[in-house]
Amino acid sequence: MIRTYLRLVGVAALWGGTFIAGRIAAPQIPHFTLAALRFWAAFVVLFPLACWQERGIPVLQRRDVLYGALIALFGLVFYNLFFLGALELIPASRTALVVALNPIMTAIAMALVFKERLAAYRWFGISLALTGVCIVLAKGDLSLIVQRVGQGELLMWGGASCWAVYTIISRLALQTSTAPSPLVLTTLTALIGALILSIGIPGEWSAWSATNVSWSAWGSILYLGTGGTALGFVWYAQALAKLPAARAAVFNNLVPVFGVLFAALLLDEPISMPMIMGGAIALAGVSLTNWSPGTKPAAQDD
Repeated sequence: MIRTYLRLVGVAALWGGTFIAGRIAAPQIPHFTLAALRFWAAFVVLFPLACWQERGIPVLQRRDVLYGALIALFGLVFYNLFFLGALELIPASRTALVVALNPIMTAIAMALVFKERLAAYRWFGISLALTGVCIVLAKGDLSLIVQRVGQGELLMWGGASCWAVYTIISRLALQTSTAPSPLVLTTLTALIGALILSIGIPGEWSAWSATNVSWSAWGSILYLGTGGTALGFVWYAQALAKLPAARAAVFNNLVPVFGVLFAALLLDEPISMPMIMGGAIALAGVSLTNWSPGTKPAAQDD
């Protein structure tokens, strides 16, 4: 399982980088257009790889297309709309909590719907990771997190719920003997998500001009499509095929931690000691959630 865990850490790092890329591109490109370009870029990268893996255009069953559509709706379209809507109403630090809430929502959904039970220490690990992320985002002042609940917070919870649904559907889609590979499923999802989000592009034509977009913003879109989507979503899907959904989702708590780290390295944003301690607590929570007492990790993992 070591390689699976390393992939999930890599996913968290890739998705942490999307906060920086999004911060660069979002002021220059409207939301629907930016999101659509991200997933079109991902599809352009993924489709040739999927054809190479399958030695031709992948053959999909009706069931695969249905799962792909549901994954795209909840994990790409609805999640992004909730997240961007919350970002317009509440501070970015509170909006980033949508990522930290994902593991809790996923664990609860799996327990209620599929009776997937977690040991008490795993629940403690999820809670510990969430606490660490809160410390990082609040920069040590938790009063910034514990505030009144308004429309922005409700949108934030909506986004976390959508991610839980996305994780569960993705796991279901990969569990049957005839299931497509994680690469093919991610390619299909990126295509459907791009098509749906492209519906909103005409309404934003007057809000921007491609000639006014900086090279750094175009580079950010390239990163969002290749690293943040193509590689990140494939690795996450591969992990969901091997791990219980809650144990895979808890790695999402490292996403804001990497986001803060990259902001310090690339944007010269300050890091305080409470933020370092919070990151360590989040990492400890992730490790505890995936700790298996009395067992040895597999020697090999695809």
